[in-house]
Amino acid sequence: MKGFWRDAVEFFPILLNGVALTIVVTVGSLLLSTVLGLVWAMMRVSGIKALSMLSASLINVIRGIPIIVLLFYLYFVMPDLGVTLTALQAAILGLGIAYSAYQAENFRAGIEAIDKGQIEAAQSIGMGWWLTMRRVVLPQAVRIVLPPYGNVMIMMLKDSSQASTITVAELALQGKLIASSTFKNTSVFTLVALMYLTMSIPLILLVRHFEKRARKR
Repeated sequence: MKGFWRDAVEFFPILLNGVALTIVVTVGSLLLSTVLGLVWAMMRVSGIKALSMLSASLINVIRGIPIIVLLFYLYFVMPDLGVTLTALQAAILGLGIAYSAYQAENFRAGIEAIDKGQIEAAQSIGMGWWLTMRRVVLPQAVRIVLPPYGNVMIMMLKDSSQASTITVAELALQGKLIASSTFKNTSVFTLVALMYLTMSIPLILLVRHFEKRARKR
């Protein structure tokens, strides 16, 4: 045990650099997936058949491609097509695109959960489709999707470790590099697991809070 704490003091500052990149990847991809997911969801519920079919097709394609393959494609294949991304950019873009499909389904479920009578009432007083969405539907849908949105945040935090496969020196890769050079696998990966857990617990508690509030309504 003394050896672990000694190793923790030595390796913590290095792993902290990885934590910073993990947070950057998570926040960046979360923002991107939220924007794209909302776009896909709005297309699905637009009532325009072509947009709805296009959105459904995009979501199915994205969900059918493993995240690691998407990361490899963006980082290794796109330069052959004339588009060169840094490892960090590819990680944020890849995770953001991958999770946009799940975000879209969450948003669509939240939108479709709103009482149709409210939409009809808004349109009867002259509100157009977009105004109805912005003022009536989306504010209520946000409260519905908060618990699953929180779960997506937790999964995205953990899946940010896949960015290590394209050389992003986030927490998982920093741990792997330290372990390979010191051979202190137990200490290093225990510390890495504890650091991921420390970042995840506040999100888990936040999701529980949202779920309790949702049940009270």
